[in-house]
Amino acid sequence: MMKTHHQIFMTNPTSSTTEQEAIIDEIIANSLQAQQKTGPDLRQIHSKSHGLLAGEFIIEPNLPEDLRVGLFKTPQTYPAWIRFSSGGSPKKRGELTSDSQPDVRGIAIKVMNVDGQKVLDDEEKTQDFILNNYPIFLAKDVRDYADISRAGSGQLSPERLQELGYAFAILQKIGSNKVGNPLLIQYWSMAPFKFGNRIVKLSVKSQQPEQPPETLPESENYFREAIVKYLTEEGKEASFDFFIQFYVDDEKTPIEDHVIEWQEADSPFIKVATVRIFSQKFDFEERKRLDEGLLFSPWHTLLDHEPVGSVNLSRKRLYSELAKYRREQIAQRLREPQPYVAVED
Repeated sequence: MMKTHHQIFMTNPTSSTTEQEAIIDEIIANSLQAQQKTGPDLRQIHSKSHGLLAGEFIIEPNLPEDLRVGLFKTPQTYPAWIRFSSGGSPKKRGELTSDSQPDVRGIAIKVMNVDGQKVLDDEEKTQDFILNNYPIFLAKDVRDYADISRAGSGQLSPERLQELGYAFAILQKIGSNKVGNPLLIQYWSMAPFKFGNRIVKLSVKSQQPEQPPETLPESENYFREAIVKYLTEEGKEASFDFFIQFYVDDEKTPIEDHVIEWQEADSPFIKVATVRIFSQKFDFEERKRLDEGLLFSPWHTLLDHEPVGSVNLSRKRLYSELAKYRREQIAQRLREPQPYVAVED
């Protein structure tokens, strides 16, 4: 039987079960251990930044009444920070993965001067959106996600590895996407969010989409170099359309199975805003320090856009715990510097 969007809120878990909490505890513990080893004051997720850019988030004028929800209630222009990144963790202390290596590419948008009650209280006037350049998540649920991270350590049985075969196939597809310039592609939220009393997924798509390059540059940092060339040297602006996709039913647009893509034929993309990135200089140390200090989380949000589902629930604690640890490490180094050997550079 088809469920309405009101029934989804009743059946879709908004608080974790004991089992989910245990899995999330394990993910956090493993991530903190890896962060301690590869760089305590670096992000463990999306650690390599290709640029933190100043821009605007422009609400679409003349939206119909049913789309005037939360952030999109009134047409106005908000200042924003936009961060482009690659999804992987540091390879080791002081060494980030080359841009030529297969990885997911991300965009994080922090909209500022946003009034209204937030889900988290650590930032009073921000609304964050986090998206990747692939429409689905690499795992069906939190349990599979946790086991994927253990696959290379020999802890899983052959049967469990076989069950996770679909995830490894998704990883291979993600890695096969060739990107020349992060400013010129499309990104998806992968997981769902509230939109008032309805549920949506999100997407941002470049207004100047590139053709996928046949060959990639050899430089380890060619994404940052491409953005510098586009915004700074050539003085261009970059703009993205910001879309929502509404939940239809459990079969076509499932909430908890994160590896099924919501097809545009079933749920068309609806434009509700524009992301505008100015031509600018950004490749300097002060901007990089600001970049490292910011925390992007899908839970920095108005209540009307609260994340939905178990994967989003895991991100709530994971992002917060990793950022807290990272900031504590930075503060500790400033407060009490450690000897060279203890830093393990």
